[in-house]
Amino acid sequence: MAPEIAIVNSNTLSCLGLQNLLKEIIPMATIRTFHSFAELMDDTPDMYAHYFISSQIYFEHTAFFLDRKPKTIVLANGNNQPQLSGVPTLDIYQDEKSLIKNILLHQYGHQHGHPGEHELSAREIEVLVLITKGLINKEIADKLNISLTTVISHRKNITEKLGIKSVSGLTIYAVMHGYVEADRI
Repeated sequence: MAPEIAIVNSNTLSCLGLQNLLKEIIPMATIRTFHSFAELMDDTPDMYAHYFISSQIYFEHTAFFLDRKPKTIVLANGNNQPQLSGVPTLDIYQDEKSLIKNILLHQYGHQHGHPGEHELSAREIEVLVLITKGLINKEIADKLNISLTTVISHRKNITEKLGIKSVSGLTIYAVMHGYVEADRI
């Protein structure tokens, strides 16, 4: 079951940027953007696994989001962000790598994928972990003492089994399944 994610932010650029980032991280998710709280309410607001919302909208409609605290991530802008007790925040001014890492920690800090749905071999997992560390095929081949062709073949099998092509997507999969620690990325 693909997660549905709502982004509620009056800033169109923030919406689009976050939507693209989330699509890369969670390719199977359905991501909808709303420019106002009213637009979200006109939709089916309770069907979402996560809400990424601007701090302004959060403060205007705190009661709604407090009931959905585990699913809510407030988009904060840099240093002038308010301290929210117990509500996860995401600083939208950080670099892409940090954003991905923080989204991962919010997304998957408390849930795990279903074991056994895409069985990777032990060797494929080793290759996957090295991919997430940023190694290129030749470096992976050298490190595992296998041929370049074998590495390419493993990568192809991994992307086919998982349906994930981007390195950031594979990294997220590896974090979700405990192959790498999110704080090591």
